[in-house]
Amino acid sequence: MLIAIAAWLFMALDNKYPYTVKTVLKYNNIPQKKAFHPLQSDTVDLKVEGTGWQLLFARLRIKPQSISISLEKLNNRNFILFSEQLYNVNDQLETSQKIISVKPDTLYFDFSEKTVKRVPVKLQSEIGFVKQYGISDPIEITPDYVTISGPEEELHKIKEWKTDSLTLDDIQYTSKKVVPMMQSKMKNVSIFPASVEVKVPVDEFTEKVLDIPLKVINNREYYSVKLYPRKVKVTFLVALSKYNQVNEEFIEAVVDMNEWKELKHNKLRVKVVRFPDYCKMVAITPGKVDFIIEK
Repeated sequence: MLIAIAAWLFMALDNKYPYTVKTVLKYNNIPQKKAFHPLQSDTVDLKVEGTGWQLLFARLRIKPQSISISLEKLNNRNFILFSEQLYNVNDQLETSQKIISVKPDTLYFDFSEKTVKRVPVKLQSEIGFVKQYGISDPIEITPDYVTISGPEEELHKIKEWKTDSLTLDDIQYTSKKVVPMMQSKMKNVSIFPASVEVKVPVDEFTEKVLDIPLKVINNREYYSVKLYPRKVKVTFLVALSKYNQVNEEFIEAVVDMNEWKELKHNKLRVKVVRFPDYCKMVAITPGKVDFIIEK
């Protein structure tokens, strides 16, 4: 009796049965001159014919987990019929599965004229260096702009386009990497190119100290201001390749007379208002200076 039940169960599971599964749509053959917006969800219900084994073990899932739909017909109309593409869709599934019908069978789209816009690339990165090493020049991104296309109202909101995260650890040499751009989350907005080349200039850094003369700002009454000291020592890290290039002309330090006139401070804070981007500040000595005003 047990053998008979097992044989019956085996035969029953080997038979074909219809069942319903959900799947995600992917679009191809997208119209080049139109920006489209689906008027329904990207998830549809498929009525699939499969074996009882699939029904039992596949948990009502199809393979692959998404299906591709051609939008070529949108060049002439604003809807797509699944019934016209069932043959091509079934070619994407396992041979033991067959789609009988799709709900909804008709997909509707809203259209607008496609426009084009260039936006700057925004690099996302996490970069770690070997001790004493760092970025010696601005990071180069090629190209530094990407072209996006889609509906004008969507493109108006986009001011930049981010890359995927560039992660580098313990580097001590200049590095070049191809970094993918973040994929568009809007199906009606496309981006070109899909990746950029990023160059991270790296060099060994060493310490350098310069005596920088102080300048007085906001001295609107033209007082005679004497500073003690008149120069400050600026200690910073600079790439070895630029050590001899960086001199006093690259750095500007000031004191603000508003601190005395408005805030009544008896010492003036030193502020560095011009400093090379590729250097790293360590210290300013002294941080505050004494002053005498002669009216």
